[in-house]
Amino acid sequence: MNREHLRGLFSAKSARVNTNKGEEYYNSLYERCKARLEELKKLKPVNNVNIMEVLEDEGINRRDFLKWASAMTATLMLPASFTPLVAEAAEVMNRVPVIWIELQDCAGNSEALLRSDGPKVDEIILDIISLEFHETLMAAAGHQAEEQLEDAMHHFKGKYLLFVEGAIPLANGGVYGTIGASGETFEEHLHRVAKDAAAVVAVGTCATFGGVPAAAPNPTGAVGVMDIVKGKPIVNIPACPANPANMVGVILHYVLTGQIPELDSLLRPKFAFGYRIHDNCERRAHFDAGEFVEEWGDEGAKNNFCLYKVGCKGPMTFNNCSIIRYNEAVNWPIGAGHGCIGCSEPDFWDKYAYERPMADANIKAPTGGVEKTVDEFGLGLLTAAAVGIGIHAAFSAVAGKKEECEIEEGDR
Repeated sequence: MNREHLRGLFSAKSARVNTNKGEEYYNSLYERCKARLEELKKLKPVNNVNIMEVLEDEGINRRDFLKWASAMTATLMLPASFTPLVAEAAEVMNRVPVIWIELQDCAGNSEALLRSDGPKVDEIILDIISLEFHETLMAAAGHQAEEQLEDAMHHFKGKYLLFVEGAIPLANGGVYGTIGASGETFEEHLHRVAKDAAAVVAVGTCATFGGVPAAAPNPTGAVGVMDIVKGKPIVNIPACPANPANMVGVILHYVLTGQIPELDSLLRPKFAFGYRIHDNCERRAHFDAGEFVEEWGDEGAKNNFCLYKVGCKGPMTFNNCSIIRYNEAVNWPIGAGHGCIGCSEPDFWDKYAYERPMADANIKAPTGGVEKTVDEFGLGLLTAAAVGIGIHAAFSAVAGKKEECEIEEGDR
């Protein structure tokens, strides 16, 4: 396998997201979004929170808000001409009610919504959406909380977005997770609340694919939302925790269009999970040059070389955290010196959370090659891809050593 062949595999069209659907498509979408927003403006706000007043209280001016709208427009893979519409959509988000339930997890995604200081616009917007029920954050408890949930489900029947955090335990009749005085199992609770939702959004890897609760031997029989809820639009936003920017993106898209965003076969929005972390990693150049951290603390680590050989799963993990990042976009795990552990992929934790390359994991290989589409990648274990990437890594290492004396022009 030569270098050109490898380059072709890594840049295959099948791995790309269509970010330019043509002028006719975007013109039609623009008009539909305008009509949708005009209809929402006619509705009475579910709460009286004014976004600009809240932003000003947090020290964010109109110019900052429009810069955020421009960045969010790009995140949603829309043309820049949609920026005013995205700003308008943010201002009418309080017309779309949200109910948030929490099941078998650590509440890490709720934690991601909270902030201590320096909130971003994303986080502030999550504060002002019409969050009608969130049992972890709200003051009500016990019977009061149950009544509030019933009221919200009844009043906004067929209109609310249901956000679900946490896995659903099914073993032994679901006794490992019950809620309320009636002892309703998490599975029964999810079925009941999802029944009249406009769409269901599974937040975090536990809610999407089972996450840590589903790790071997999975004593509680934990599964994800899409294994339980049928006949409803479902959006998966995996990661541990999910990035607040992606939660806002899904809500914004729904406000703008009245529809859920385009999804891959794992029900993840393509605007957020259409690319591998590897594609936009700041250490990618070192991977291509064959420069790797061989062990923690070595010269490679000190020079920020590629972390693949110490277990980074960026080449087989689809997520936009290498672009969006965390903590006000200051940093992310790979930037901080630790490899990606594939937390937004199925079978996390068992098949990714270790510090060695997939090629050395001794896991039975599925069919497939180095480069597959996002859909194909997510459906099975990615060892074959990793083996290929391992070959690429080894090849790059050799190539890197040879580059000083024999780089050919075509290999640049």
